[in-house]
Amino acid sequence: MTMHTSSETAALLDGIRTFIEPAHVRVDPDSCLNYGRDWTRLYAPNPLAVVLPGNVEQVRQLVRYANEHRLPLVPSGGRTGLSGAAVACRGELVVSLERLNRILDFDPVDRSVTCQAGVVTEAVQNFAREQGLYYPVDFASRGSSQIGGNIATNAGGIKVVRYGLTRDWVTGLKVITGRGDLLDLNRGLIKNASGYDLRHLFIGSEGTLGIIVEATLKLTRPLHEPSVMVLGVPDLNGIMAIYGLLRGKLELSAFEFFSEMALRHVLKKGLHRPFDTETPYYVLTEFENPDGLQTDEALALFEHCAEQGWLADGVISQSETQAKELWRLREDISESISEHQPYKNDIAVRISRVPALLAEIDGLLAREYPDFEVLWYGHIGDGNLHINILKPASMESAAFAKQCGTVSEHLFAVLQRHGGSISAEHGVGLTKKPYLHYTRDETEIGYLRAIKQVFDPNGIMNPGKIFD
Repeated sequence: MTMHTSSETAALLDGIRTFIEPAHVRVDPDSCLNYGRDWTRLYAPNPLAVVLPGNVEQVRQLVRYANEHRLPLVPSGGRTGLSGAAVACRGELVVSLERLNRILDFDPVDRSVTCQAGVVTEAVQNFAREQGLYYPVDFASRGSSQIGGNIATNAGGIKVVRYGLTRDWVTGLKVITGRGDLLDLNRGLIKNASGYDLRHLFIGSEGTLGIIVEATLKLTRPLHEPSVMVLGVPDLNGIMAIYGLLRGKLELSAFEFFSEMALRHVLKKGLHRPFDTETPYYVLTEFENPDGLQTDEALALFEHCAEQGWLADGVISQSETQAKELWRLREDISESISEHQPYKNDIAVRISRVPALLAEIDGLLAREYPDFEVLWYGHIGDGNLHINILKPASMESAAFAKQCGTVSEHLFAVLQRHGGSISAEHGVGLTKKPYLHYTRDETEIGYLRAIKQVFDPNGIMNPGKIFD
């Protein structure tokens, strides 16, 4: 990467100030620290500067300027990612989309909303609710993550088991490619068989092909009076047995799991156990229950699971307030362990292969991490498992990351044998880049490189992410 002298840097930034207001070209240390990193905290931020364009034309001008001067760009949303995809650690220019934060249009017939990339996820959810509708892509970072970042990482979350990923809700995109061209992709159409659907190349591209500036999103009807059950499960095999039974009888909108060790971290933050019985694992499941009509069915299923030895205890929400409190047992895990600088693995496998994978990697992790605290949780209903290794307070971050990376090689080799993915929903970024070959073979990676060359011939878009 080209290094600039102080005078060259000053000249580059002065050039940007001719088309972006000087107040929105920042070089102060606080801005560089805040905008130059994401939630990984594994990399020291070192951006050249932070630029906050205020409209689509300014983004287009910036990309063209960056091409002219071979200036690397890192697109930035809410920076809640966990793979280092939004990190600027090698003198890149951070491009924050937070000023592109308007909801532009709502179509009640199409049940769609069009918004700029910097709109916060929760703002879209709230807007949909005001229209009597529902935007179902949901996760704990909803209050700070942005729609552009969600799309760039194809975000998943807690409702995938019923509603799918972000990809399933994007009907239109406007993007500025790495060449500086504005593309208006699919235009909100439900059916469009007119050739390659370039929209889907940008969904999940992690900012390596261009910058998403606008999106049209589908909405749906809201859930009808959802109820939440938390179940205590003695062993991992019981989790999948419960899932197989419940999804055949109830309209599930979520099926999550977490370990007792993960629960204990949440309890330290002031929450309460769902019931007195302690079990190694817990399941949280949500299902539609209008007027309580499914309560008797749910209780009968609970009794059957208990008779089979699949669960030891459980609770079902009796109010919306209690349902929200039960959800916090799962959703607050990531925040509750953040002070321990966890090394995160976010893996996926076909649902039918979850039990075999769990059995193999459970033994691997116990053997390789005898002195580390290992926490399990995840969206097990869609085959997505989160494995968090907590850093001992006395251990240096670099040494900890190196040891975890070595074990990840063994973990991903097991995952490869089961046909899984090294990243279910967090992306590749910097943290998973060395392991991409466990999920994509060299021929496929070659095609990925060729696609990037088409959209970003000068290599200015988020360089070094996904692959070198």
